[in-house]
Amino acid sequence: MVAGGDALARGDDGKVVFVRGGLPGEAVRVRVVESKKGFSRAEIEAVLEPSAWRTDPPCPNVARGCGGCQWQHVTPEGQRALKAEIVRDALRRIAKIPEPPVRETVALPGTDYRTTMRAAVHHGRAGLRRAGSHEVVDLDLCLVAHPLVEEMLRDGRFGRAQEVELRVGARTGTRVAMVDPNARDVRLPGDVVVVGIDEVRAGHAAAYSEVVAGRTWQISAASFFQARPDGADELARLVVEAVQPHATAVDLYCGVGLFAGVLSDAGVEVLAAVEGDASSARDARANLAPSGVDVVELDVHRWVAPGPVDVVVADPSRNGLGTRGVDAAVSGAPEAVVLVSCDPAALGRDTQLLGAAGYRLEWVIPVDMFPGTVHVETVGRFIRDPANGQVTGVTAAP
Repeated sequence: MVAGGDALARGDDGKVVFVRGGLPGEAVRVRVVESKKGFSRAEIEAVLEPSAWRTDPPCPNVARGCGGCQWQHVTPEGQRALKAEIVRDALRRIAKIPEPPVRETVALPGTDYRTTMRAAVHHGRAGLRRAGSHEVVDLDLCLVAHPLVEEMLRDGRFGRAQEVELRVGARTGTRVAMVDPNARDVRLPGDVVVVGIDEVRAGHAAAYSEVVAGRTWQISAASFFQARPDGADELARLVVEAVQPHATAVDLYCGVGLFAGVLSDAGVEVLAAVEGDASSARDARANLAPSGVDVVELDVHRWVAPGPVDVVVADPSRNGLGTRGVDAAVSGAPEAVVLVSCDPAALGRDTQLLGAAGYRLEWVIPVDMFPGTVHVETVGRFIRDPANGQVTGVTAAP
């Protein structure tokens, strides 16, 4: 299984074939749908010898072509095992670690969990794209959506909108819908705060709230937050456990302040929380005011530690830290870097870059934040490697 969720096979000629919907160890008959010089892509016509991890998709929308959940045909146990193997493969192949220190995957419930969903709109109805297509499959139910999101998917009418982002606080009951390009002719239950992208860009405030790790967090419509509160609880727990041996910390890509807040609550002195997105930084200032944490609104790539720090926490976007993010993370010569990653390939690249900067991966834990899909979150702890000598940056000279 490879990142992206396809199974990797080889034809009789040795050419790589990526099989959509396949599982390792199966015998399948396929139809090649794309052929390039180095590889082909194929779809399954028949499963001849199924994997023990294959199951009937529990969601009826899979048969209708919905592409939202790529792994409904995989048992929960199989999903967790395969996601851990994808993480190992990325670390072996990209970071060149022969025996990656990947710990057991953290399991989370597989239904009714998703509190944020971005949906396409077709003839006023919200839905998800058909697999491999721009065609929209409208939804009357969704196996993974939180019931307060599912209600908006099912009953909402979105006028001439093109897309809508639906967000709820599962533990507070608050809801917001951000509609692109505007909120004209949108009909939703009366408790839902409805805002158009045009209004957000003009500075209109719209927010909901969620409870994670015993705190209530303000989250604006345009701010990033984890898509399930129990998953955010687990990430926060793992970050605190990874950081607590240290006295001082910096939180890079802090979002609305989740990790800085829970670390402060755990007795760690958070010297700064750095965030480049203006909406998230505003929320972070509000959320972290009781803790007295300094929120720095700045592109993380431009941040340089003003002095030494014990540990740096970083939760970058799907692209990962990259060279400039690693430079920022190691600028205070921390003893450890705790990396929250949402893409195994990015984790592999960042592990390689951190290694070049003098840090060794001590352990990494996959968290199954999105059952039914190929996506996996990880928390990894990197420590300074005395064998590599002095900590250095990795950005090439201009």
